[in-house]
Amino acid sequence: MLHVEVRSLTHSRTSPARPAAPGRTARLRAGVVGRVPGLVVVLVLAAGAVLLGRVVPVVGGPVFGIVLGVLAGVLVPAFRAERNRAGYDFASKNLLQLSIVVLGTGLSLQQVVRVGGGSLPVMLGTLGVALGGAWLFGRLLGVRGDTQTLIGVGTAICGASAIAAATAAIGAKRSSVAYALATIFTFNVVAVLAFPPIGHLLGLGPEAFGLWAGTAINDTSSVVAAGYAYSSSAGDQALVVKLTRSLMLVPIVIGLVILKSRHDARKPATAGQSGPRLPWRRMVPLFLVGFIAAAGLRSAGFVPTAWQSGLALTGTCLITAALVAIGLSLRPSELRQAGLRPLLLGAILWISVALSSLGLQLLTGTL
Repeated sequence: MLHVEVRSLTHSRTSPARPAAPGRTARLRAGVVGRVPGLVVVLVLAAGAVLLGRVVPVVGGPVFGIVLGVLAGVLVPAFRAERNRAGYDFASKNLLQLSIVVLGTGLSLQQVVRVGGGSLPVMLGTLGVALGGAWLFGRLLGVRGDTQTLIGVGTAICGASAIAAATAAIGAKRSSVAYALATIFTFNVVAVLAFPPIGHLLGLGPEAFGLWAGTAINDTSSVVAAGYAYSSSAGDQALVVKLTRSLMLVPIVIGLVILKSRHDARKPATAGQSGPRLPWRRMVPLFLVGFIAAAGLRSAGFVPTAWQSGLALTGTCLITAALVAIGLSLRPSELRQAGLRPLLLGAILWISVALSSLGLQLLTGTL
């Protein structure tokens, strides 16, 4: 026994000590520290974009965010340094997903029920027109891939928020996000200016105009601007319709994830071999589960009404920060390749949705 102990002691004295493997905490700390430089740039620019968005709400913080991001990346070479990349990647992915969860707190399922079956055919009809039109006219114009998808989803549902959700789900290209946002912004401004006088010219009642604005204008801020410019009751109706329309994010995002997963699963397939199995656990993204849970908490009364303005601002700030990061990573050369065709696609879809909304109201007796 003594011999064994002596050998053990001698071995412990003569054997070189093994270097300790880096612990999980150390790796986590290094990852966090590595994101700081890029996140600081993102948050500073996002703060400016949010302020500009509050001054000019028709444009909105998210659009200002991607514009400031692109300009800063072009004009300040230091912002394109590799040390900032980790922070940009974190903001463009994680903050984008978190923003969708926060925005879910603005949706009350009781409001969805109150809108009733009268407006549901119009909402579903315009959704089909936007998505089907994106597929058809995108093919005819040669606007395909992520750009086609994002313009279609943004027109069909809720502008920048829908583009953010779809981007988080399918990992869309930066240039496609920029194109889609530019398109949505352009026709938001046109809608805010044109819808109220057209509504008066057509003699639309407050509920009819609210349904038209809520289904045919893309971004929430523009829906509110156009609705309340028409009348107070039209604004209330438009906002409820718009929030209900936002619920369509759930099936649309799940559908996009399924299509992308199937497409990716077919890529590695070779002769005599099948591709990897479809990862069903990814069919419902975690941020979408959070969006539904947040809407459920709001509906159950766990999110006080007094919090709504603060939560809406938080959601806007998060989306704006994510889009700043996308803008900082974008290069102008990526935007020049597609020319004006995405804008033309957006124009066709916007006109199609606006006309189909009025036509469906006429058919369902809600006009």
